[in-house]
Amino acid sequence: MSTLEPIRVELPDEAATLRLAEDVAAKLAIGDVIALRGDLGAGKTSFARALIRAVAADAAYEVPSPTFTIVQTYDTRVPIAHFDLYRLGSIDEMQEIGFDEAVSEGVVLVEWPERAEESLPANRLEIALDMHGTGRMATLSGGGDWPQRLERTLAIRAFLDQGGFAEASRRHLQGDASTRAYERVETPEGKRAVLMDAPERPPGPIVRDGRTYDDLAHRATTVRPFVAMSDGLRAAGFSAPAILAADMPAGLLLVEDLGNEGVLVDGAPDAERYGVAVDVLAALHATPRPVELPLPDGTRHIVPPFDADALTIEVDLLPRWFARHATGASLSDEAEADFVAVWRDLFARIDATEKSWLLRDFHSPNLLWLPEREGLRRIGILDHQDAMIGASAYDVASLLQDVRISVEPALEIALADRYVAARKALGAFDEAAFREAYAISGAQRATKVLGGFARLAAAAGKPQYLRHIPRVRGYLKRCLRHPVLSGLALWYERYLPLDD
Repeated sequence: MSTLEPIRVELPDEAATLRLAEDVAAKLAIGDVIALRGDLGAGKTSFARALIRAVAADAAYEVPSPTFTIVQTYDTRVPIAHFDLYRLGSIDEMQEIGFDEAVSEGVVLVEWPERAEESLPANRLEIALDMHGTGRMATLSGGGDWPQRLERTLAIRAFLDQGGFAEASRRHLQGDASTRAYERVETPEGKRAVLMDAPERPPGPIVRDGRTYDDLAHRATTVRPFVAMSDGLRAAGFSAPAILAADMPAGLLLVEDLGNEGVLVDGAPDAERYGVAVDVLAALHATPRPVELPLPDGTRHIVPPFDADALTIEVDLLPRWFARHATGASLSDEAEADFVAVWRDLFARIDATEKSWLLRDFHSPNLLWLPEREGLRRIGILDHQDAMIGASAYDVASLLQDVRISVEPALEIALADRYVAARKALGAFDEAAFREAYAISGAQRATKVLGGFARLAAAAGKPQYLRHIPRVRGYLKRCLRHPVLSGLALWYERYLPLDD
């Protein structure tokens, strides 16, 4: 277990105390215990109140003192229990007040931790507050992975200061299925941006031919592809976030805040917004796009190809994970061999189709509606760091067969027809080849997602992804109606029926 060398942070005023609380709040995780030490009036309750409000993303959030109740609980993004042990009668009372349960379910803040020293976990974070001049001095120490977390969050604060966002507030925005995390930051003057916290991902295990999954699937492990693609999309006339500040080696970016309004209305696809998104793809695909893109440090990013390695390692998630999820057993050797053969033939067909930038996750979670802009720039494109050169039809299928939101068949057909009409209006276009590539792309994506969501549930403890499986299975069944997928349809019928 690593131990944090004491870090001293001067807090000249209440605003500085609030910022340190936000810096700690940004890296909280369930199971954390934070022990707050200091004399009466040293600011323990002020710090706890600022931290709770930061997690709640509400500067006016009511946070009463637990002095008389001993514990106050908060149903925030991460559940918080705030204990004041000053009136604790004995160590035995720790169980009675629900301390262990609170640790297992959320984050615990403890004032007067010396009253129950031996009952606190060794990997806790200690924050000692002392009066210092007209302000305070905070001394942080602890164990577990707190050294790494605090180093990261304080580096982020320094990055904000250097990037023109000194004294900015930090609010959790979202995380995703990867290691990336996002925050919305805002200065006292009201200047806003989005912080991307994406440290370089270490190599995963070798899965095939001496290469990792990221290598084979061409997934970004640094922020460099995001910077290159964001600049490239903006240069082409599309709305991607402007890069306001970057520390690419550290994996830290400050990017333009495009707001919160998505392409869904009342939780369902909005026909107008999806229509503009389709028009964006038509315009993107109608013009040849470069394979090499410049980066601010003078280097270049090479957009990788959606090659056989990427396609096959993605669909391989289905026999590895979804088959066992669906049937409780692994596929036979014969079934796996037939699966590989079917997809080998399908890749040969899709590899011969029209190619462009394949943004990979062009669907509702990554698209914003910008009504104040005009034309195609009304669609904000957020997630493009895994872009490749591949079938133009792929992103159309990603949008119209959104794995997290149901797109009804009639809307899917109308939007696909809109794409075809837009492409024909922009120049020569092979509709039959597009329809074939669309079916293959949709089937490949659905096959990958079924396996990926089963893996996230089984291996990463994220069962919430399973709720999307019936929808994705329905999309796959739509795709299998195309004649080009007759072999794949027969494979599912024989080895892994898609019926409920």
